[in-house]
Amino acid sequence: MPCAPESARRARLLVSAACAAWGLPGLADAAALVVSELVGNSVRHSGSHLVRVIVSLPERDRVRVAVVDKSRTAPALRVADDSEEDGRGLVVVEALADRWGTEILRWGKRIWVELRPEMDGGE
Repeated sequence: MPCAPESARRARLLVSAACAAWGLPGLADAAALVVSELVGNSVRHSGSHLVRVIVSLPERDRVRVAVVDKSRTAPALRVADDSEEDGRGLVVVEALADRWGTEILRWGKRIWVELRPEMDGGE
Protein backbone atom coordinates (compact mmCIF):
# COMPACT_ATOMS: atom_id res chain seq x y z
CA MET A 1 0.00 0.00 0.00
CA PRO A 2 1.14 3.58 -0.36
CA CYS A 3 2.67 4.85 2.87
CA ALA A 4 -0.05 7.47 3.17
CA PRO A 5 -2.78 8.27 5.72
CA GLU A 6 -5.55 6.92 3.49
CA SER A 7 -3.96 3.46 3.60
CA ALA A 8 -5.03 3.09 7.23
CA ARG A 9 -8.62 2.63 6.05
CA ARG A 10 -7.64 -0.12 3.61
CA ALA A 11 -5.60 -1.81 6.34
CA ARG A 12 -8.57 -1.70 8.76
CA LEU A 13 -10.80 -3.29 6.14
CA LEU A 14 -8.21 -6.02 5.54
CA VAL A 15 -7.84 -6.98 9.21
CA SER A 16 -11.58 -6.82 9.82
CA ALA A 17 -12.25 -9.14 6.88
CA ALA A 18 -9.55 -11.56 8.05
CA CYS A 19 -10.96 -11.67 11.60
CA ALA A 20 -14.45 -12.34 10.24
CA ALA A 21 -13.21 -15.06 7.87
CA TRP A 22 -11.35 -16.79 10.72
CA GLY A 23 -14.37 -16.72 13.02
CA LEU A 24 -12.84 -14.13 15.35
CA PRO A 25 -15.10 -11.11 14.83
CA GLY A 26 -14.56 -10.07 18.45
CA LEU A 27 -10.96 -9.16 17.58
CA ALA A 28 -11.86 -7.02 14.57
CA ASP A 29 -12.16 -3.69 16.41
CA ALA A 30 -8.91 -4.14 18.35
CA ALA A 31 -7.07 -5.34 15.24
CA ALA A 32 -8.41 -2.38 13.23
CA LEU A 33 -7.24 0.08 15.89
CA VAL A 34 -3.82 -1.56 16.12
CA VAL A 35 -3.24 -1.56 12.36
CA SER A 36 -4.35 2.09 12.16
CA GLU A 37 -1.76 3.02 14.77
CA LEU A 38 1.00 1.02 13.07
CA VAL A 39 0.26 2.40 9.61
CA GLY A 40 0.02 5.91 11.07
CA ASN A 41 3.44 5.51 12.69
CA SER A 42 4.92 4.37 9.38
CA VAL A 43 3.39 7.35 7.61
CA ARG A 44 4.71 9.81 10.19
CA HIS A 45 8.14 8.37 10.89
CA SER A 46 9.43 5.95 8.24
CA GLY A 47 9.96 8.07 5.14
CA SER A 48 8.88 5.03 3.09
CA HIS A 49 6.90 5.23 -0.14
CA LEU A 50 5.18 1.91 0.48
CA VAL A 51 4.06 -0.07 3.51
CA ARG A 52 3.16 -3.75 3.68
CA VAL A 53 0.34 -4.94 5.93
CA ILE A 54 0.31 -8.63 6.85
CA VAL A 55 -2.48 -10.40 8.73
CA SER A 56 -2.00 -14.01 9.78
CA LEU A 57 -3.40 -16.65 12.09
CA PRO A 58 -0.42 -18.22 13.88
CA GLU A 59 -2.76 -20.14 16.22
CA ARG A 60 -6.48 -20.80 16.09
CA ASP A 61 -7.20 -18.09 18.68
CA ARG A 62 -4.41 -15.64 17.85
CA VAL A 63 -4.34 -13.00 15.12
CA ARG A 64 -1.04 -11.43 14.12
CA VAL A 65 -1.01 -8.02 12.44
CA ALA A 66 2.27 -6.70 11.05
CA VAL A 67 3.32 -3.55 9.24
CA VAL A 68 6.57 -3.47 7.28
CA ASP A 69 8.33 -0.34 6.09
CA LYS A 70 11.83 0.60 4.93
CA SER A 71 12.93 2.43 8.08
CA ARG A 72 15.33 0.50 10.30
CA THR A 73 14.54 2.68 13.32
CA ALA A 74 12.66 0.75 15.98
CA PRO A 75 9.69 2.53 17.53
CA ALA A 76 10.02 3.78 21.09
CA LEU A 77 7.24 3.37 23.60
CA ARG A 78 6.79 6.69 25.33
CA VAL A 79 4.14 8.17 27.55
CA ALA A 80 2.81 11.47 26.28
CA ASP A 81 1.64 14.08 28.73
CA ASP A 82 -1.94 15.30 28.55
CA SER A 83 -1.01 18.36 26.50
CA GLU A 84 0.38 16.26 23.62
CA GLU A 85 -1.89 14.94 20.90
CA ASP A 86 0.74 12.55 19.47
CA GLY A 87 2.74 9.84 21.12
CA ARG A 88 0.03 7.55 22.46
CA GLY A 89 -0.08 5.04 19.60
CA LEU A 90 2.23 2.41 21.00
CA VAL A 91 0.69 2.79 24.46
CA VAL A 92 -2.65 1.86 22.88
CA VAL A 93 -1.01 -1.01 20.97
CA GLU A 94 0.59 -2.36 24.14
CA ALA A 95 -2.71 -2.17 26.02
CA LEU A 96 -4.55 -4.17 23.35
CA ALA A 97 -1.81 -6.65 22.46
CA ASP A 98 -1.23 -10.06 23.94
CA ARG A 99 2.35 -9.45 22.79
CA TRP A 100 4.14 -7.27 20.26
CA GLY A 101 7.59 -6.52 18.96
CA THR A 102 9.85 -5.21 16.25
CA GLU A 103 12.06 -7.18 13.89
CA ILE A 104 14.84 -5.21 12.21
CA LEU A 105 15.35 -6.44 8.66
CA ARG A 106 18.25 -5.81 6.26
CA TRP A 107 16.16 -3.27 4.40
CA GLY A 108 13.67 -2.05 7.03
CA LYS A 109 11.57 -3.27 9.92
CA ARG A 110 8.48 -5.29 10.74
CA ILE A 111 6.36 -4.27 13.70
CA TRP A 112 4.00 -7.04 14.73
CA VAL A 113 1.20 -7.36 17.23
CA GLU A 114 -0.59 -10.51 18.35
CA LEU A 115 -4.13 -10.31 19.65
CA ARG A 116 -6.23 -12.96 21.39
CA PRO A 117 -9.78 -12.96 22.64
CA GLU A 118 -9.97 -12.28 26.36
CA MET A 119 -10.13 -15.52 28.28
CA ASP A 120 -12.70 -16.24 31.00
CA GLY A 121 -11.30 -16.53 34.50
CA GLY A 122 -9.12 -13.42 34.29
CA GLU A 123 -6.52 -14.77 31.90
